[in-house]
Amino acid sequence: MHERTTDVRLVMVTGPSGAGRSSAINTLEDLGFESIDNLPMSLIPRLLDGPPLAHPLALGVDVRNRDFSSEGLIELIDRLHRTPGVNAELLYLDCDSDTLLRRYSESRRRHPLSPENTPQTGIETELELLTPVRSRADVLINTSTLTPHQLRAEIARWFAPTSGAPMVLSVQSFSYKRGLPRGVDMVFDCRFLANPHWEPTLRALDGRQPEVTAHIEADPRFADFFERVRDLILSLLDAFVDEGKSSLTIAFGCTGGKHRSVALAEKMAQTLADQGWRVSKRHRELERHPVGAALGEQG
Repeated sequence: MHERTTDVRLVMVTGPSGAGRSSAINTLEDLGFESIDNLPMSLIPRLLDGPPLAHPLALGVDVRNRDFSSEGLIELIDRLHRTPGVNAELLYLDCDSDTLLRRYSESRRRHPLSPENTPQTGIETELELLTPVRSRADVLINTSTLTPHQLRAEIARWFAPTSGAPMVLSVQSFSYKRGLPRGVDMVFDCRFLANPHWEPTLRALDGRQPEVTAHIEADPRFADFFERVRDLILSLLDAFVDEGKSSLTIAFGCTGGKHRSVALAEKMAQTLADQGWRVSKRHRELERHPVGAALGEQG
C-alpha cells in the first residue's frame, strides 16, 4: 500500500434509481472530486491501495453495480471506516415512491430491477433492498421536492471545499432506544425535560409544532440547559475551524426521538444559523416514520 500523507476524502453516493444519484455525482465532480460511477464494490479497496489520490473521491454505487448487495455495501462502509487515512462518508439520496414512479413515467425509462415489468415493481423492490443502507447514511438528502438546482445547492452545502469559510453544521435529533447516530461529534441528552408524550393533546404531534415547543420550554430546567449548551457550542466552533474541520454534527437525544430532541435540534439549528453558520437539520426518527402520530412512542 502506498503511504498517505493526508486523509483521503471518499464519498460514496447511493440511493434508489431515479433519486438523483447521477446529478449528485456530476455536482461532486464540479466541486473538485474525482468521480467514478458503478465501479464494482470489490475493486474499491484496491483503488484506495493504489497511488495517492490528488483529489477527493466520489463513487456512485447502486443496484446496477455488478456485485451489489446491501450487506456487501454495509460491510464495505464498515471496512472503510476502519481504514487508516480514509475519511469515508455515505451520501444517501432518498425519494418517495410516488415521485420515483412519476419520474420514470416521464422519462419512459425501464427500472433496472424490473426491465420487463412496470417501474413500480422495481421501485418497491429497490426501496426495500436499500432500507438497511439508508439507516447507515452519514448524509441523507430527500430529493422528492427538490429541483436539480436545489439538489446541486444542497450537495454543495455539504461537500464544497470550505477554503477557510465556516464549516458546515448538522444538527440532528434521535431516539436513544435506537442508538447513537453515526458520525456524531457532540451529543446532548434531553430526556430530563418535561415529556410531551404524557400530554394527550401533544402526543400525536412532534417537536416542530409550537405547542410542543412551548410545553418543553415551560420546564424550569429548559432555559438554563439550552443557554449552557448554546454557549458551549459557540465557544468551540472557531476552534474546530482553526483545526481544519469542514463539518460538525451535533445531536440531541430523547426517549422516542419525536418531541424533546426534535424541539431542541430545531431551536439550536435556528440559533446557530442566526449566528451566521451554515446549518442543516435531520430528524432521524421522523424520517423513519413520516407519520409519527401513529407511533405512540415516548418523545
